[in-house]
Amino acid sequence: MLRLACCTALLLVLRLMACLPWSQVLPAALIFYLGSGGWRFLRIFAKTIGRDLHAAAVLLQVKMNVKRHLRQKNTLPAIFAETLRRHGDKTALIFEGTDERWTFRQLDEYSSRVAHLLLQRGFKEGDVVALFMENSCQYVGLWLGMAKVGVEAALINFNLRLDALVHCVTISHAKALVFGSELADAVSQVQSSMGQTLQVFCCGPWDPKRVPRGTESLEPLLAAAPSHLPSRPQRCFTDRLFYIYTSGTTGMPKAAIVVHSRYYRMAALVYYGFRMTPDDVLYDCLPLYHSAGNIVGVGQCLIHGMTVVIRKKFSASRFWDDCAKYKCTIVQYIGEICRYLLNQPVRDTERRHGVRMALGNGLRQSIWEDFMARFHIPQIAEFYGATECNCSLGNFDNKVGACGFNSQILPFIYPIRLVRVDEETMELIRGHDGVCIPCKPGEPGQLVGRIIQNDPLRRFDGYVNQSATSKKISHSVFKKGDSAYLSGDVLIMDEYGHMYFKDRTGDTFRWKGENVSTTEVEGTLSRLLDMKDVVVYGVEVPGAEGKAGMAAIADPSQSSDLDKFAKDLDNALPPYARPVFLRFLPEVNKTGTFKFQKTELRHQGFDPTVVSDRLYFLDSSRGRYVRLDQEMYCSILSGKLKL
Repeated sequence: MLRLACCTALLLVLRLMACLPWSQVLPAALIFYLGSGGWRFLRIFAKTIGRDLHAAAVLLQVKMNVKRHLRQKNTLPAIFAETLRRHGDKTALIFEGTDERWTFRQLDEYSSRVAHLLLQRGFKEGDVVALFMENSCQYVGLWLGMAKVGVEAALINFNLRLDALVHCVTISHAKALVFGSELADAVSQVQSSMGQTLQVFCCGPWDPKRVPRGTESLEPLLAAAPSHLPSRPQRCFTDRLFYIYTSGTTGMPKAAIVVHSRYYRMAALVYYGFRMTPDDVLYDCLPLYHSAGNIVGVGQCLIHGMTVVIRKKFSASRFWDDCAKYKCTIVQYIGEICRYLLNQPVRDTERRHGVRMALGNGLRQSIWEDFMARFHIPQIAEFYGATECNCSLGNFDNKVGACGFNSQILPFIYPIRLVRVDEETMELIRGHDGVCIPCKPGEPGQLVGRIIQNDPLRRFDGYVNQSATSKKISHSVFKKGDSAYLSGDVLIMDEYGHMYFKDRTGDTFRWKGENVSTTEVEGTLSRLLDMKDVVVYGVEVPGAEGKAGMAAIADPSQSSDLDKFAKDLDNALPPYARPVFLRFLPEVNKTGTFKFQKTELRHQGFDPTVVSDRLYFLDSSRGRYVRLDQEMYCSILSGKLKL
């Protein structure tokens, strides 16, 4: 509306120019401009032009680099070869724990040995090898070596077991499996279900009593392989690199396709957007089967020559000690990691580090400033994005709580948008012309990105499963007949274009005529309960409209003072957002990337015969939580006890 008003004013000024002397044109133009909301536009322009020009420059630089790589038919191994020429003897990877250090040259030689071994074993371009290992330098060398000969890696979540593990290997059509020796038992449990033709290799200490029958030890095979660069296949920048699996919070994981250009784009936008340099040292404690750890983190090493410190697993107690020891300047986080760090006892090293930036996504606004203040972190580099999405965002100007922005003065540069949606069903709301309705500032909507398949910055590669791909695409979103990627996430934008994460698909529920954001309620409850793990979700109650809020709280000793908690809730949340039911359990299940799993909790509901954990009900007449037993449960179902 603002831009429409400005354009209308401009047309009026042009008409006036035809009949007014030049001495009156400028005053007339100014009058019409201010009358059309010009002061507001000027305010937005003044506050955002620096941010927007930086973002435009970043997009232009990445786009030009992408065009060059497309023209030269480069792949990620070719880009790594450029990095190798610049930084050959510099430390590329450090593995915490053993203090193992690999230079770029050592990483290149190891990955070349992997490539030669695959060629010796008959693997060809387009074949898939599943990689099932915990974090290590070898992990990076293995998938990079596969890429050198056009073999595509399926990066399997090392937490998976049994059916889920078999599913991920099977849907990738892998011809071989490389697993870490620490996961030998998990592979032994499913070997008979994965087919007799699958070649199996073990990376790490060899224990013939634990590894499955038919497994080969990888180390001696690699030691015998040549270390020079093999002949590269005729791959191009838009060919497949590897597969990353969704977390599987609902149903089995889906294999998202990552092409070479997508890997480059994700890593480069973060690098240039947050003004990183090759001299930075990045601390990466995230799983390498995930895009945050492997692309946003390790990508800075492979593409830009940065030293990356890899940790086997995240440790809240060792986090700042590691940062000080390895002189890290950038740390990565995801999900609940920042809250876990805040929940640690105060120690000297948390202020003796040289970290200038925390990079990641999922930092709750409720603890944002506390995290910066306690650990002396000057910049939070929060970003929004999924492995497969084409509508990533970045908080380039350190705006508290924002996961990114879209320009209000140059919106055409980056074709993303918030569109109106039914937050309960996530159904898109369309206008009379059938096109989705854009959201106004302050109005929640689903983030979408226009799909342009011949543009590597706008394309959507989808999943191995075509049906899953189709579900993420909608048509007539920006204009009639176009296609757009559906993020499934609800965000809110302010007048300056800053965007704030609200909820993921299915996390919003309706109660007492109001939409309840589980993300916001979880943040509030966790803060009131001394940073305990809290999962909020809606449960159906017979005869009640909408879904009643329920909170699962990880508190095995039940140390929480429920009377105080109920009083604190009165001040912190509106009545409709306060959980009607509480469930205290030993721990809350999380994905490998520290996201809570809610599906089973929703299914179990608040039935005492199903849930063995302690349950409580908010007695509104007394303003306190009371123990929920079978008799009270029946009273709620019959309607005798009103909610």
